Amino acid sequence: MIPNPLRDPRDRRLPRVPEPCALVVFGITGDLARKKLLPAVYDLANRGLLPTNFALLGFARRDWGDTEFAELARDAARKHARTPWREDVWEQLGSDITFVQGSFDDDDAFDQLAATLGELEGSHGIGGNAAFYLSIPPAMFPVVLKQMQRTGMAESTPDRWRRVVVEKPFGEDLPSSRELNELVDSVFSAEDVFRIDHYLGKETVQNLLALRFANSLFEPIWNATNVDSVQITMAEDVGIGGRAQFYEKTGAARDVLQNHLLQLLALTAMEEPVEFSAEEIRTEKLKVLRAISIPEDMQAFAVRGQYEQGWLAGERVNGYRQEEGVDPDSTTETFAAVRLGVETRRWAGVPFYLRAGKRLPRRVTEIALVFKRAPHLPFAATDTEELGNNQLVVRVQPDEGVTLKFGSKVPGSVMEVRDVSMDFLYGEQFTESSPEAYERLLLDVLLGDATLFPRNAEVEASWAVIDPLEEFWAGTTPQLYRAGEWGPRAADEMLAAESRRWRRP
Repeated sequence: MIPNPLRDPRDRRLPRVPEPCALVVFGITGDLARKKLLPAVYDLANRGLLPTNFALLGFARRDWGDTEFAELARDAARKHARTPWREDVWEQLGSDITFVQGSFDDDDAFDQLAATLGELEGSHGIGGNAAFYLSIPPAMFPVVLKQMQRTGMAESTPDRWRRVVVEKPFGEDLPSSRELNELVDSVFSAEDVFRIDHYLGKETVQNLLALRFANSLFEPIWNATNVDSVQITMAEDVGIGGRAQFYEKTGAARDVLQNHLLQLLALTAMEEPVEFSAEEIRTEKLKVLRAISIPEDMQAFAVRGQYEQGWLAGERVNGYRQEEGVDPDSTTETFAAVRLGVETRRWAGVPFYLRAGKRLPRRVTEIALVFKRAPHLPFAATDTEELGNNQLVVRVQPDEGVTLKFGSKVPGSVMEVRDVSMDFLYGEQFTESSPEAYERLLLDVLLGDATLFPRNAEVEASWAVIDPLEEFWAGTTPQLYRAGEWGPRAADEMLAAESRRWRRP
C-alpha cells in the first residue's frame, strides 16, 4: 500500500489529516460538549482537517433519536463555531452523527454502543479506529471505563487504535489521582490515554516554546542570572456561574493551580528538549515539576481568599457565599497565591509567584518574566524615577501575544527614562485567527500526537506540590476580598515582604 503523505508525521508542509475514525463523546448533552467539543468538530471539518470517513457518536441519558441529536449538535456548532458557518459542511458532517441513549450503568446501552461502533466500520469505513471523550463527572469514570472494558471497546489491536480522553480534574489529591491513573491504565495502554488540559492547546502557550528555542535573543537571558522573579497570573472576572456543586468540593487551588498554572510554570522553566516530540517535551516538564520546592513559611507565602460582595464593571455582584448552591458558611477559596521555587541550576533562587482567582478586575492569563535591574545606572536618580524592571510578558488570553517592557528616553531637552512597551499581537500579525484550544487538542487526539497532554507522572508531581498547601489550609478561613479587587491584601504583602509587587495586567 502506498502511504498517504497527509498522514506522514515527518512531513509538515501540509496539514496532517487523521486516519478514518469515530469520535465517541460520553455526556454529549453537557455544557462542555455543546460549547466546546461540537463547535471544535465543526471547525475541524470546515478547515478540511477531518478524514472523509468520520463518524460522531453521542452517548447520554436523554431519550433522543439521531435526528433530535443532530439538531442539537447543529444548533450548538452554529452558535459557538469559530469559523464561518457553511451549510454544505454541516450537511456532510450531520450525516455522520449517531446518538445512543442510556445510563452509564446500563449494560444493554453499552452493548448497543459497541454494536453501533461495529456497524460504522462498514457503513462509514472508519477502520475500527475510535477516540472516547469522557465529558462526564470524575465519579463516573470507573463505571464507564469498566463498561468499555467489558464490551471490548477499549481494546486496541494491530489493525485499529482506541484512545480515551480524560478531562480534569485528575483526582482530588495525590492518592485519588494515583487510583484514577491505575484504573485508566488497567483499561487503556499508556500511549492511548490523553489527559486534556485545554490551556496547553492555546496558541500562545505553544508559542512559548518557539519564543524560547527558535530565537537566540531570549534563551541566553532566561535564567537566574538575569531574571528577578516569574509571575504567572490567571484572573477571571466571572464568578462560579452554575458550578457551585463542583466548586464547593474543589476550590481555586485544585481547579486551576494544580493543572493550568503548574503546566505553564513547567513550560516556562523547562530545559530545551532533545527534539520537538511528545516524549522529550513531557520528560523536560516532569523534571521541572519534580524540582519545585514549596515555601517553608506557608503562613507568609501561601495565600487563599474568597470574594465578597462588590462592584465589577459598574454592577453590584454577590459574594461567593451568596451564590446559589453555596454553603453560607463556606470556607472554599476562590483565590489562591503561592511562592514556589524551582531547584535547578537555571532557576535556583528565583521565586515563581502563582496566583489565580475569580471576580478579579479583568479576565487575563499571562506569564511575566521580571528581570533584574541594571547593576549600575549612569543617570541621575531623578532621571530614572519612573523606570521599573524590564519585563517580558506572554499573554495567553485575551489579546494573545508578547509584550517587552523596557526603558526609553522621553523626548525633550532633559534625560528622563521611563518604561515603554513593544507589543506583538497575534491578531495583528497573522490574518488567520488562532484555532480554539479544543480544536487543536481534538485534532491531536485523532492524530495520536500526545505532545500537549500531561502524562501520569506529571499529574502526580503536580499533586505533590498542591497537597501540602491544601493540608496547611485545611480548617482555616480564607481572607475576604471585594469583587473587583486583585485578591486579598495578604497576596500583596506576600511580595512586599521580599520588596516586590504584583504586575498589574
